[in-house]
Amino acid sequence: MSRTSLALVLSFAVFSATPAFAQDHPHGHSAAGSVGAEAADAATTVDAFHAALKAADEAGALTFLAQDVMIFEGGGAERSREEYAAHHLGSDAAFSAATEASVTRRSGWASGDVAWIVTEGRTAGQFNGRAVNLVTTETMVLKRGPEGWRIQHIHWSSRTPR
Repeated sequence: MSRTSLALVLSFAVFSATPAFAQDHPHGHSAAGSVGAEAADAATTVDAFHAALKAADEAGALTFLAQDVMIFEGGGAERSREEYAAHHLGSDAAFSAATEASVTRRSGWASGDVAWIVTEGRTAGQFNGRAVNLVTTETMVLKRGPEGWRIQHIHWSSRTPR
């Protein structure tokens, strides 16, 4: 998958700390858009990562990633913060700055020092002369350490609307 495709799915969660809908979640939390109190700070880290990309603050975005972050997208993998910085960070930041992202559903849970933030959204706009209209999904697993929550794993996916 191309850098543009990775950038497309990356940018969707920028605007969203509080989506407005509710339904029951199988883990007992109220769901779609509900982030459990124990995971609220982890969700803030996810939003800060996306905000840094939107602002083209590549150095800032990297501070939210664990050194050994694993990023999966389109069947590919980047296996460290340095690998991501060398390959897709710049195009992800450019894409994020050029498009608008919204969250349609977000949930989050934490257990001890591990949190999961799962987000569904939409990304639209223009990038490199092309129209962008995508349905996106993102799973982030975070680990809490001495510096706070850091993103340990990202899995991105996108498709055109049906």
